[in-house]
Amino acid sequence: MSQNGVPDFSELLGSAQHSAVHLEMRDVYGVGDEAADFEEFRRTGVHPDADPESADWGGWVPLVKETIARGVVMRRARIVSEPVTDYIRFEHAGTVVNLAAGELVRWLPRRLASDIALPGNDLWLIDDQRVMFHWFTGDGDWAGHEFNEDPAVVKMVTTAFETVWERAVDHEKFAI
Repeated sequence: MSQNGVPDFSELLGSAQHSAVHLEMRDVYGVGDEAADFEEFRRTGVHPDADPESADWGGWVPLVKETIARGVVMRRARIVSEPVTDYIRFEHAGTVVNLAAGELVRWLPRRLASDIALPGNDLWLIDDQRVMFHWFTGDGDWAGHEFNEDPAVVKMVTTAFETVWERAVDHEKFAI
């Protein structure tokens, strides 16, 4: 367990027995470890690391594959503004890695989410029981996490995610 009672992410994902869902709602992320790849994408229009076997994905892809091998269904939903930002184009181009690892990914145009009660932050929901909220700075860099098991919060998050998922478009059909 990491500090402040918030589990390490790999520990949280390792505890999943049935489902792990991720809701992303920002149009721009500025996470430092992908800044160079994003800048290269902006220059070339090609994702510089869309190979799930590359060393840069060595932490994520094996973790996802191991999780899915245990029978856990991993779904990722992204709510995006249209026209999309350069960062969303970058994410879309790199989603081949998520799919190759075994995640299911859908996209929902923000205009179709206006009547959904959404949580204020991106999150992971594990087995419809545990939520890890992610906080970001205004520039999109990591700002912290909050772990929550309050049944009312979990219910709100579960309802929001499932509504988004039902409306969203499979990655293969979401044209940018």
